[in-house]
Amino acid sequence: MNAITKSSRECVETSLRLQANQVMTIIFSFLIELISPIMKRLPPLTTLPVLEAAARLQSFSAAAAELNVTHGAISHQIRSLEEHLGVALFARVSRRVELTAEGAMLAEAVRAALAKISEAVETLNPAERERKLSISVLPSFGSRWLMPRLGRFLQANPQYEVSVEASPRKANLTTDGFDVAIRFGPPPWPGLHHEHLADDTYFPVCSPIFRRGKLPTKLAQLSGLPLFRSDHDNWDIWLQAAKLEIKPNYIGVDYNDATLSLQRAIAGEGIAMTRRSLVGDDIANGNLVQLFDFEAPSSYSYNLVCLPQHATSAKVRLFRDWLMAEIDWES
Repeated sequence: MNAITKSSRECVETSLRLQANQVMTIIFSFLIELISPIMKRLPPLTTLPVLEAAARLQSFSAAAAELNVTHGAISHQIRSLEEHLGVALFARVSRRVELTAEGAMLAEAVRAALAKISEAVETLNPAERERKLSISVLPSFGSRWLMPRLGRFLQANPQYEVSVEASPRKANLTTDGFDVAIRFGPPPWPGLHHEHLADDTYFPVCSPIFRRGKLPTKLAQLSGLPLFRSDHDNWDIWLQAAKLEIKPNYIGVDYNDATLSLQRAIAGEGIAMTRRSLVGDDIANGNLVQLFDFEAPSSYSYNLVCLPQHATSAKVRLFRDWLMAEIDWES
């Protein structure tokens, strides 16, 4: 009798589960029918972040660099979006592009929508979001200044889980999920909050063992010596500021990261142009020496950059205050 009762109960439970599944299927089908007309009116969703980046930067090339794709991929996505909408979003003027009125209107709507999505995702688990701090930084600044000091931030603030992405690509803070970026460049950055951290200067450095210790003591003695060049070393700016008219003897390759040219300088192979922010530790440790007393001010500066809605968060304010206290290359 008990076996019959148990079997009957299992049959009832199975029937109820089947009915519940049928109800969920009906509800899901209803929602799909409700949402489908909206989705059908939307353009391909992959084109929208492309539009936002190209509109904000006013450049297909800059958008390609930020999204880590080719210029052709950006053009293709924008053209696909324009064909879908039947309107021109950008006017091609010579070698540059300008937003049309329609393009500006759509770009603003897309930017607002992406911001709303970002905010909604954060609200799903605000405590977890507040516990994690994600930072975007240039490789040279990350490896030569930030990382040797970041342990002190973690020791003072063990409640935070910090992630750092060091990349020459300028992060898209709207879509890449970073809390903050430390950027070396000229503001403003449209649509972003930024705070000045520090200025910087340029000067040449070499190893104390370069030329067996027979280092140049006068500016004119740079003529003919091996100089390393990277994308951001600004030899030309320094030479012009020093009013030194020589033909630079650049050797080797053009480095896209100042760290690489500094490594060769530390090895005693030549002279590198650097920023003070990148070599303070190496000069203090005796790995490098500054040549001459002359430094050329950079027109760029370090800035803390974030989305406006992140500027007032506790973790961003705490990190910003820590950076300001740690910066040690400005007198």
